[in-house]
Amino acid sequence: MKRGEMETPYMRCLNNSISRFIHLMSCQTSKGMPTQNEFEGMAIMLKHLKPVLDEIDDEKIASETNLWKECEDLDAYINSAREYMERWSPKMSRILSVLQSEQLMKIIRSSSLEICGILCRLLRTSTSSSGFAGVQVCTEIMHCVQELQSWQPERISGHIEQAMRSKNDDNLLSSDEHLAEIVESLNLVSNQELLKESIAVEKEWVKIHANKSNEEVDQINQIVDLLALIRTYMLKNGCFGTMNGVAVPSYFRCPLSLDFMLDPVIVASGQTYERSSIQKWLDNGLKICPKTRQHLSHTNIITNYTVKALISNWFQENNLKPPPSNSDTRNAVVVDDLSAPDIIRTDSFRCSVHSSDSMSMSRSSLEVADAVSEHTYAHSRTHSAVSSCDYMPSSTTEISRISEKVGEIMSEYSPINSNSLSGRGSQSAKTRSENGSSNYSRVHSLSLSDLGHDETTTSSHVDEIVGNLKRSSNNALQTAAAAEIRLLAKHNMENRIIIGKCGAIIPLITLLHSDVMITQEHAVTALLNLSLNEEIKARVAESGVIEPLIHVLKTGTDTAKENSAAALFSLSLLEDYKLKIGRSGASKVLVDLLARGTVRGKKDAATALFNLSICHENKARIVQAGAVKYLVQLLEPNTGMVDKSVALLANLSTISEGRLAIAKEGGIPLIVEIVDSGSQRGKENAASVLLQLCLNNTKFCNLVLQEGAVPPLVALSQSGTPRAKEKAQQLLSHFRTQREGASGKKK
Repeated sequence: MKRGEMETPYMRCLNNSISRFIHLMSCQTSKGMPTQNEFEGMAIMLKHLKPVLDEIDDEKIASETNLWKECEDLDAYINSAREYMERWSPKMSRILSVLQSEQLMKIIRSSSLEICGILCRLLRTSTSSSGFAGVQVCTEIMHCVQELQSWQPERISGHIEQAMRSKNDDNLLSSDEHLAEIVESLNLVSNQELLKESIAVEKEWVKIHANKSNEEVDQINQIVDLLALIRTYMLKNGCFGTMNGVAVPSYFRCPLSLDFMLDPVIVASGQTYERSSIQKWLDNGLKICPKTRQHLSHTNIITNYTVKALISNWFQENNLKPPPSNSDTRNAVVVDDLSAPDIIRTDSFRCSVHSSDSMSMSRSSLEVADAVSEHTYAHSRTHSAVSSCDYMPSSTTEISRISEKVGEIMSEYSPINSNSLSGRGSQSAKTRSENGSSNYSRVHSLSLSDLGHDETTTSSHVDEIVGNLKRSSNNALQTAAAAEIRLLAKHNMENRIIIGKCGAIIPLITLLHSDVMITQEHAVTALLNLSLNEEIKARVAESGVIEPLIHVLKTGTDTAKENSAAALFSLSLLEDYKLKIGRSGASKVLVDLLARGTVRGKKDAATALFNLSICHENKARIVQAGAVKYLVQLLEPNTGMVDKSVALLANLSTISEGRLAIAKEGGIPLIVEIVDSGSQRGKENAASVLLQLCLNNTKFCNLVLQEGAVPPLVALSQSGTPRAKEKAQQLLSHFRTQREGASGKKK
């Protein structure tokens, strides 16, 4: 059959495959698949591609081999995604599912963009547009490209890869951050879920080793290692509760499920496990020791009386009564923090495993927005930068998702190391922020020439563009030049350096005062993209950009305002500029964006304000600008910004003006509510706020008590993160001291 004769049926097949996938997702009931939401987002994206394909004149593309091949490939990818969805079950490994499904989504997105790119070239070279329905098709293609570019699926696989890489590099701090995100994102937050994942991975390991596929064997071995890392991480960071207030020694935890071993048994390899956990493992036909990876010569298990005696002695020494042997009763008695749904994350923050101040600082400023809540604060502050360090939660992966708009930059939130301004942290933040390949950016206004700006440009080409930037008499040329720089700097690190050194910064800053909104928008986004490079960031800051950015925050489009706030945040990562930005009047316009901006704008504003609040002098400015009123309003659960807001309030509560404003705006009841029912990160920051209020003002202390804070604080002191427990215990101790003092006076 000739190519032209095959064209129509294959185009029809692709459209049919898209329709079937969209229909599947519309009928799909959630099965708990880790990437369910991302697949639903992909279906929405394909809806935008379908009308474009419907308009294609098959006769016109008969000779377009590349387009033909891409459509054929996309058809296969979409069918693979549909089949994957249909066969997925909760018994499958979540980690492996994420790696497989996210790879599928990545190539579907890439192939769809390639198809749009080929169609764009056809439009530009065609002498007649009749075969493509003219302007209408052109508009549909541009809209489709914008939607595909703006689709930013959560990339859990990135954390999986980074965790393994950090392990190999012995970078334990960075590894912990990614492990926290993995545990939280995949809901491996209880002993039983961890055991189920371990069994699922081991079954895959057995099957893949039987098939002897080297590539798959290497991947599954890495996943096995990753699960071992996760167990170690959970034990190390105290992700478990206590038994009647007494911490359970880690060596009494089953190395497979991390269950408390009330019935320890020995297997053929000599390792000891909790009977119910290892029995489930063996019942699934698995004959490899989970810990040593040795083949078990037999599946008999015998009681480990030595360990059992040690556990019995531990109960006696701590005046504890051993629970009944029934496993259900046992699980009910042993308080396990991992069963808490929010223990590892909320919104976009990660594990609230505030293990140490150093970890709390491990978040890069690009994480602030979402990080605003927990680690957020820690993320970019240095030891000397934050006066309220003692009261700031040091979550580790929480902050992690801050304005991820890499590409268009920092638009959602992604983990970046937080010692962003010095030493290794700075290098880490730089490397990650410039790695556009793993972060999809949103595009607000896109020209057809966007497809292809990832290539490295030349100095001569940039010189020509900069010349057009300076042509004040020709706004069309200026706008096109700003748009091209924006795109060239979007993903390519080398392009940012070339552009920054070719004199583009000053002309771009000048365009921030342009009366043409789209010109201003292109210019501010270009500057934001350029600032992702640490060297160019400094050049941008030194070129007098702060006041023009504030002008954009006052006059620009929603997108321009968002990116202006993100640019101020990026510049505030330079330690010297936190104070300069604070003194420039930026706090007021950022608070205005926090109050009246889009959802994304509010997040970007919160991110920038948080980073500014790391500088003690800026805290009063932020409070005086009226931030507390809006932050209190954002404590309502339906805003989606509870954790970010309470995190910033935790910072502002370290000054008297902040505490007074929190009480005046009615924040105390909402903050007490967060201690009771918020995320782990939110609880920790809320406890920090209450601690500041109560230690510094008796009246505030009484208001906190009147709101019924004691019961949730007692619960937090027993089952919260280490820092949350510390704050809760300090508060309860303070309440007792106040009560005893009051009793003494009466006597």
